[in-house]
Amino acid sequence: MRTLNDYFLTAEIEDISTASSTFVAVPDGGKVIKIITALQGAISGGNAALSFEIGGTAITGGGITVAHSGSAAGTVDSSAPTAANRVEEDGTLEIITDGGSTGAKKCLVTFVIRR
Repeated sequence: MRTLNDYFLTAEIEDISTASSTFVAVPDGGKVIKIITALQGAISGGNAALSFEIGGTAITGGGITVAHSGSAAGTVDSSAPTAANRVEEDGTLEIITDGGSTGAKKCLVTFVIRR
C-alpha cells in the first residue's frame, strides 16, 4: 500500500547489456522500499544482473536479475530492499549493470522511496 509519504524516482540505463553505472539524484531523504525495472526490448546471451548502491554500499535485498529467456519489451522485475536502504536529501543512488546479456536495450528503473 502506498502512502502520501512515498515518492518515485525513475532513471534510464542506456544499455543494460554494457557494464556501467548510472547515478540518480535524490531530492528528499527516506528509505528505498521497492525497486522496479521495465525492460525496453528483448535481451539474449545471458541474464543481466543489476545491483544498487548508496554511497558505495550495496542496498541489501535490492539486486534484480533480468532474465534473457522470455525477455521482451515491457518485462518487469522488482525487489524489496531490507537494509542499507536509507538515502539522504541531495544524495545519490547508483544503478550498476554487469553487462551479462547481449542486445543493446534500455531499461527503466523506478525507486519507491518512503519519507
